[in-house]
Amino acid sequence: MTQSLIIESLENERPNAEQIEKLIHLKNPQPNIQTDQNVIYEYLIDIVKMNRPEEVLQEFSNLFIYVGSLYSKALKAIYKIVLRNDEEEFKNTLKRSCYILINNWYATRQYHAIHQLIKIFSEYKIGEKTESPILERISKWLDNFINSKDYQELNLFIAKYNIKEHWTNRFTSYLLVPQYVDKSNPEEQREAAKIVSQQLKEQFKFELAMYTARSQSAVANSRIKNPTGLGDEVLPLVKAIVLRRGVFSYTNLAHIFVKQNHNITYKDFKKNLIKYLIFDVGNEKFANALSNRLANKLEMIYENYDEENLDDSLIFRTCKRVIEYLITNNKKDPSELFILLLTQGDALNLVVVLVKIVLICKNVRAHLEACLAGAIQYYEKYPEEECQWLINFLEILNVTLAIYTENVEYNLVQMPNANAGGNNSCLALDGYRIFSQFKEDKKLENYQYWS
Repeated sequence: MTQSLIIESLENERPNAEQIEKLIHLKNPQPNIQTDQNVIYEYLIDIVKMNRPEEVLQEFSNLFIYVGSLYSKALKAIYKIVLRNDEEEFKNTLKRSCYILINNWYATRQYHAIHQLIKIFSEYKIGEKTESPILERISKWLDNFINSKDYQELNLFIAKYNIKEHWTNRFTSYLLVPQYVDKSNPEEQREAAKIVSQQLKEQFKFELAMYTARSQSAVANSRIKNPTGLGDEVLPLVKAIVLRRGVFSYTNLAHIFVKQNHNITYKDFKKNLIKYLIFDVGNEKFANALSNRLANKLEMIYENYDEENLDDSLIFRTCKRVIEYLITNNKKDPSELFILLLTQGDALNLVVVLVKIVLICKNVRAHLEACLAGAIQYYEKYPEEECQWLINFLEILNVTLAIYTENVEYNLVQMPNANAGGNNSCLALDGYRIFSQFKEDKKLENYQYWS
């Protein structure tokens, strides 16, 4: 028999909204909002751990949408919060309550319940009239929430399951990052965003390794999904990237750069950083544009520290600024340099520059992804066909980061009797097979980098 919901009934009958409003107002005209919020959070934690999702969803609806729950402490707490007439606090309570449920359901792999939670809002009838002023207030606040950025962020947790997929959904792992780096968000929201973002990256990493291995076999397996939007171009791309592994790999170049830039002044570091980023860039026009623009920017930042010894804090802050110059201003509008470099049609060079930055300062990756999220959100209003240049760049970046910063090792093996292909690089790559395997933990980071 299904365990009954944990509802602490204070009365056998369900009083109407006006009665509850009067009762609460008389007992405590200035309630402690944090105490009331904790009552709601603890109640939801209890029921989500002990009840079936459909029961929890029903009680969530009763509390926040229809305000028709039994007269429980949780319902009383909701009314106290609403009586304060503080929409921001109501929204924060609603948000955190959602993420408490999402975290628990992700942990137990009950993804369908998360869909149903968000469906509660999508099916909510906006603008329904009620005679109760307190319920009218709740209705208005719910309308505002459903039309807010907070609700859009909530939808990211089901983006990959949407049948009618928008092109931005393919980059949800980036779009979630601003939620977990924003310390003003509830802890549950930040934790959920980080977990789901990492889960999506792990899934991409695994699917890429499987696809590159199986798609080269004599008997191609059509069930193996290409996790990228690059089509047949993904295999030559992986081969071209892996071909750089070895003595002159970007990982080793980063290692050398880190070793050579200890005990130098900050001013010298800024000069060396530009040389490092444009080193071995095949496109001279790209290299010159990047070098000139960055030189002007870097010369002026943190000038007061120019003659001081380099430290981790300066490196981290400088790498963050460089990423902003390369991608987006204030994490919203694409930078002029970003548009200039990508419209030259060589996305791989910009990808390599960004990966080089991550390889010398691993902690800057979250900032990189937050800036990418800003660029994606800026262009999300445009149709997919108008954003192919951006999508192509993001797809190449996904693949390159998976090869250089994750725990899967890719290797190229030249097949016997393979035609070298002369000067045709594409034919030369056809003579190689890609092999991938998970690295042992002790090999994950065998070089130094700045934190």
